[in-house]
Amino acid sequence: MDTVEYRGWKNNLRLSNGDVELIATLDVGPRVISYALPGGFNVMKNYAEHMGGTGEAEWQIRGGHRFWLAPEDLTRTYFPDNRPVTAEPLGAHGARIVAPPEEEYGVQKTMELRLAPKGTRVDVLLKVTNTGKQPTTLAPWGPTVMAPGGVEVIPLPPKAPHPGHPKHAKSPDDFGPNQELILWPYFDFADTRWTFGKKYIFLRQDVTKGPTKIGLAHRMGWVAYLNSGVLFVKRFDYREGAVYPDRGTRYQTFSYQEMLEMETVGELTTLAPGASAELAESWELHGGVPEFRTEDDVDRVILPLIQTGA
Repeated sequence: MDTVEYRGWKNNLRLSNGDVELIATLDVGPRVISYALPGGFNVMKNYAEHMGGTGEAEWQIRGGHRFWLAPEDLTRTYFPDNRPVTAEPLGAHGARIVAPPEEEYGVQKTMELRLAPKGTRVDVLLKVTNTGKQPTTLAPWGPTVMAPGGVEVIPLPPKAPHPGHPKHAKSPDDFGPNQELILWPYFDFADTRWTFGKKYIFLRQDVTKGPTKIGLAHRMGWVAYLNSGVLFVKRFDYREGAVYPDRGTRYQTFSYQEMLEMETVGELTTLAPGASAELAESWELHGGVPEFRTEDDVDRVILPLIQTGA
């Protein structure tokens, strides 16, 4: 762990174990701005016009992995995370990054990053604390902005045949739904970026097309994004009975001309003063991965990587 310059910022935290490198900004944040294999490209999008800036009055997308609060609104969600943050070590390959309190909304954000001693796994924990005097309702939200040009794969729940007749059903659930799909107003079923298959959803980032977005309850535990031979995997859990924002979405994905965003959303909760809420996920990278075009390709190439981990 050391401090390095990065694209105009003088102070950035670099975590590395020889198998992967991660850079988090310290002049603004909390935000991870780069995640890469040794000698490889940054799988996260960086907005060149926002690099190196600090102290701006308005929120800047910048790129990378940021810490938002749901439900989305035009005030608290878009609080300008443009001030310096502090960092303290967590073991040999980890750090806790603490942002100043957001006094306007009575919250404070902390991002913990733990890099595995070997391999590419990074455990990410987002924690928000109510520093105000009144209860507040929110959910921690972790959007990761991916570099353009890749393809996202989202696994779907296993299929089961229709029982055909009540006497063949093993339980009442055999006739009920087993997944949730939430659509944003600018989603279009005719959009050729999307493929809805039997086992997977594909979303292709396209530098010529505008916004599209969906959300899912998503109990499958992982999503992935392949770009230029590097597979980024994001893992997270789902808690049955939990209340998630945006009609129950644990996972959301958004894309437009410049990037594709992979967004985990935590449980919606009302925090008493002094209480905290957390959102945990992990990342990994795999290099030398061939392109996939079909669901069979995913089963053959991607699924073994998911099952073995980094």
